[in-house]
Amino acid sequence: MPKLQTVPTSTVQPLDKNGFIPLYYQIQRALMERIHSRELSEGDPLASEEELARSYRVSRMTARQALHGLKTSGYAISQKGRGTFVTRPKLEKSIMHLMGFTQDMKQRGMVPSSKLMEQSVVHATDDVAAKLKVEPEEPVMLLRRLRLADGIPMALEESHIPLKLFPGLERIDFAKQSLYFILRENYGVRVAWADEVIEALPSTREESELLTIPRKSPVLSISRIIVTTEETPIEAACSRYRGDRYRASIRIPTTTIA
Repeated sequence: MPKLQTVPTSTVQPLDKNGFIPLYYQIQRALMERIHSRELSEGDPLASEEELARSYRVSRMTARQALHGLKTSGYAISQKGRGTFVTRPKLEKSIMHLMGFTQDMKQRGMVPSSKLMEQSVVHATDDVAAKLKVEPEEPVMLLRRLRLADGIPMALEESHIPLKLFPGLERIDFAKQSLYFILRENYGVRVAWADEVIEALPSTREESELLTIPRKSPVLSISRIIVTTEETPIEAACSRYRGDRYRASIRIPTTTIA
């Protein structure tokens, strides 16, 4: 079991005990600065309540509030019998805005990358054909990619795209290219909307291995059909996001509330 981390004396800044900012929040902010500066990394143990109280010369109740604030903000997690550890806040997956993984991660200040698992031409199954409004057995491109951000596996994506609409698409290397960028820039696609189905599912063995999560961990599963401004389906896809790194969010207009 890893030894819980004490707070190095050199990193302890004196608290402003006469100011308006609560002491617990000053400690919480100091710990968050150490996380943001990567002095503390994901998985590192945090000092205990007793150690924080001693280092900052506050009560254990104040130290407990600081750790609680870190946990509710998504920067720490407690493990029974082991202590409290640094984690990273979950990424909000807005289901009201359609955005590709590459663009999404860049906007978050993260470096996106992909590991190409499969890119092939297959015959559309009855299910895929119905979603894409093509004939069964018609050639479609199957694209399976492991999506990473800052080198960390985030999602496993599987897409089917009708090749009759996009000749030559199967020859593009999607380990390096953004699918939506190519569809927009090379083929003039303009997306109008996407129909999505969101489920919480246990990870399969393959998903657990690829996403580096325990077997049967929760994953956020989003199945979608993307439709153009001409009302033509161009992609039937399913993405499995790590449940420990993602949560879905939605903004509901007030007109929908009775």
